[in-house]
Amino acid sequence: MNVLFFLTPKSEVAYLYEDYSLRQAIEKMEHYRYSAVPIINREGIYIGTITEGDLLWHMKEIQLKDLYNAEDIPLTSIKRHWYNEPVNAQSNIEDVIMTSLKQNFVPVIDDKNIFIGIITRKDIMLYCYNQYKKAQEGGIR
Repeated sequence: MNVLFFLTPKSEVAYLYEDYSLRQAIEKMEHYRYSAVPIINREGIYIGTITEGDLLWHMKEIQLKDLYNAEDIPLTSIKRHWYNEPVNAQSNIEDVIMTSLKQNFVPVIDDKNIFIGIITRKDIMLYCYNQYKKAQEGGIR
Protein backbone atom coordinates (compact mmCIF):
# COMPACT_ATOMS: atom_id res chain seq x y z
CA MET A 1 0.00 0.00 0.00
CA ASN A 2 1.24 3.49 -0.83
CA VAL A 3 2.27 5.35 2.33
CA LEU A 4 1.12 8.64 0.83
CA PHE A 5 -2.43 7.41 1.48
CA PHE A 6 -1.74 8.02 5.20
CA LEU A 7 0.09 11.31 4.78
CA THR A 8 -0.91 14.45 6.62
CA PRO A 9 0.57 16.98 4.19
CA LYS A 10 3.08 19.62 5.23
CA SER A 11 0.43 22.32 4.72
CA GLU A 12 -1.57 20.79 7.59
CA VAL A 13 1.36 20.11 9.92
CA ALA A 14 2.88 22.42 12.53
CA TYR A 15 6.63 22.59 12.06
CA LEU A 16 9.48 24.87 13.02
CA TYR A 17 12.23 26.39 10.95
CA GLU A 18 15.72 25.79 12.26
CA ASP A 19 16.37 29.55 12.38
CA TYR A 20 13.53 30.13 14.86
CA SER A 21 14.24 31.25 18.40
CA LEU A 22 13.44 29.32 21.55
CA ARG A 23 10.55 31.70 22.19
CA GLN A 24 9.06 31.13 18.71
CA ALA A 25 9.29 27.36 19.27
CA ILE A 26 7.59 27.59 22.66
CA GLU A 27 4.80 29.78 21.33
CA LYS A 28 4.11 27.57 18.31
CA MET A 29 4.13 24.37 20.37
CA GLU A 30 1.84 25.99 22.93
CA HIS A 31 -0.55 27.20 20.23
CA TYR A 32 -0.90 23.75 18.66
CA ARG A 33 -0.58 21.85 21.94
CA TYR A 34 1.99 19.45 20.48
CA SER A 35 4.68 17.79 22.55
CA ALA A 36 6.97 17.19 19.56
CA VAL A 37 7.34 19.14 16.31
CA PRO A 38 9.42 18.58 13.16
CA ILE A 39 12.19 21.03 12.32
CA ILE A 40 13.04 21.94 8.73
CA ASN A 41 15.38 24.42 7.11
CA ARG A 42 14.24 27.20 4.78
CA GLU A 43 14.82 24.93 1.77
CA GLY A 44 12.35 22.44 3.27
CA ILE A 45 14.88 19.77 4.21
CA TYR A 46 13.96 17.75 7.29
CA ILE A 47 16.39 18.47 10.15
CA GLY A 48 14.86 16.58 13.05
CA THR A 49 12.29 16.84 15.80
CA ILE A 50 12.23 18.90 18.98
CA THR A 51 10.21 18.04 22.06
CA GLU A 52 8.83 19.94 25.02
CA GLY A 53 11.37 18.14 27.15
CA ASP A 54 14.23 19.42 25.00
CA LEU A 55 12.98 22.97 25.50
CA LEU A 56 12.43 22.58 29.24
CA TRP A 57 15.80 20.95 29.86
CA HIS A 58 17.52 23.72 27.91
CA MET A 59 15.64 26.42 29.82
CA LYS A 60 16.67 24.76 33.09
CA GLU A 61 20.28 24.40 31.96
CA ILE A 62 20.61 28.09 31.08
CA GLN A 63 18.43 29.13 34.03
CA LEU A 64 16.05 31.10 31.85
CA LYS A 65 13.91 33.27 34.08
CA ASP A 66 12.30 35.56 31.52
CA LEU A 67 10.56 34.34 28.38
CA TYR A 68 11.52 37.55 26.58
CA ASN A 69 15.18 36.49 26.83
CA ALA A 70 14.23 33.37 24.88
CA GLU A 71 13.98 35.56 21.76
CA ASP A 72 17.77 35.67 21.65
CA ILE A 73 18.30 31.91 21.92
CA PRO A 74 18.48 30.15 18.56
CA LEU A 75 16.65 26.85 18.20
CA THR A 76 19.84 25.33 16.81
CA SER A 77 21.56 25.85 20.19
CA ILE A 78 19.14 23.45 21.90
CA LYS A 79 20.31 19.88 22.29
CA ARG A 80 17.72 17.48 20.95
CA HIS A 81 17.44 14.18 22.78
CA TRP A 82 15.34 12.44 20.16
CA TYR A 83 15.40 12.13 16.40
CA ASN A 84 12.21 11.05 14.66
CA GLU A 85 13.52 8.91 11.85
CA PRO A 86 11.90 9.91 8.55
CA VAL A 87 10.73 7.54 5.84
CA ASN A 88 10.90 8.13 2.13
CA ALA A 89 7.61 8.67 0.30
CA GLN A 90 8.39 5.49 -1.67
CA SER A 91 8.66 3.36 1.50
CA ASN A 92 6.34 0.45 2.08
CA ILE A 93 3.78 0.35 4.85
CA GLU A 94 5.81 -2.22 6.80
CA ASP A 95 8.69 0.26 7.10
CA VAL A 96 6.31 2.94 8.36
CA ILE A 97 4.78 0.57 10.91
CA MET A 98 8.19 -0.46 12.26
CA THR A 99 9.36 3.16 12.46
CA SER A 100 6.17 4.22 14.24
CA LEU A 101 6.84 1.79 17.09
CA LYS A 102 9.37 4.26 18.47
CA GLN A 103 7.72 7.56 17.52
CA ASN A 104 4.39 9.38 17.81
CA PHE A 105 4.63 10.41 14.19
CA VAL A 106 6.75 9.48 11.21
CA PRO A 107 8.13 12.35 9.11
CA VAL A 108 7.91 11.70 5.37
CA ILE A 109 10.52 13.03 2.96
CA ASP A 110 10.92 12.90 -0.80
CA ASP A 111 13.99 11.77 -2.74
CA LYS A 112 15.68 15.13 -2.09
CA ASN A 113 15.11 14.92 1.70
CA ILE A 114 12.39 17.57 1.45
CA PHE A 115 9.84 17.29 4.25
CA ILE A 116 6.41 16.61 2.73
CA GLY A 117 4.37 15.74 5.83
CA ILE A 118 3.86 13.21 8.59
CA ILE A 119 2.10 9.95 9.23
CA THR A 120 0.64 9.75 12.72
CA ARG A 121 0.83 6.66 14.86
CA LYS A 122 -2.96 6.90 15.20
CA ASP A 123 -3.42 6.51 11.42
CA ILE A 124 -1.06 3.55 11.38
CA MET A 125 -2.88 1.88 14.26
CA LEU A 126 -6.22 2.40 12.51
CA TYR A 127 -4.78 0.77 9.39
CA CYS A 128 -3.54 -2.22 11.42
CA TYR A 129 -6.87 -2.53 13.20
CA ASN A 130 -8.79 -2.45 9.91
CA GLN A 131 -6.49 -5.12 8.47
CA TYR A 132 -7.11 -7.24 11.56
CA LYS A 133 -10.89 -6.82 11.23
CA LYS A 134 -10.75 -7.79 7.55
CA ALA A 135 -8.79 -10.89 8.44
CA GLN A 136 -11.32 -11.76 11.16
CA GLU A 137 -14.25 -11.33 8.77
CA GLY A 138 -12.51 -13.47 6.19
CA GLY A 139 -12.00 -16.30 8.66
CA ILE A 140 -8.23 -15.86 8.75
CA ARG A 141 -6.69 -16.10 12.20
